[in-house]
Amino acid sequence: MKEQNENKTIAIGSDHAGYAFKAAIAHWLGRNGYDIIDAGPDSEASTDYPDHVHPVADAVEKEDAYLGIILCGSGNGAAMTANKHQGIRAALCWNNELASLARQHNDANILAIPARFVPEAVALSMVQTFLETPFEGGRHQKRVDKIRCS
Repeated sequence: MKEQNENKTIAIGSDHAGYAFKAAIAHWLGRNGYDIIDAGPDSEASTDYPDHVHPVADAVEKEDAYLGIILCGSGNGAAMTANKHQGIRAALCWNNELASLARQHNDANILAIPARFVPEAVALSMVQTFLETPFEGGRHQKRVDKIRCS
């Protein structure tokens, strides 16, 4: 996998429930020097989260993006969709501690945010935490290696 300092591209996608947060997060990412792969949607019109989550997972799997961010109302559908991809470890988080632990212990490569259950400020803070927290490796690596089904 590419190191964060080599690839500052973040893939992001949501459904209609996550659209407003997606727009705010994309703006924050751009202001902070990240390149963005925006998998949509482009409005709050009703849409199906898999149509926007699969492209995010594909971008992370292919290493076109270093990490991904996905959103839907509960975060569950988005996380379930992303986790169907063998190279993805999507973590549903609703606070900074979970976002940090997902990176530190699980080497999560996609952050799933429940847009209807966290304030925008918390979502933005989780994104920053997720992007800035490295995987600890060590004793956690063997566990991460056991996640993938063959």
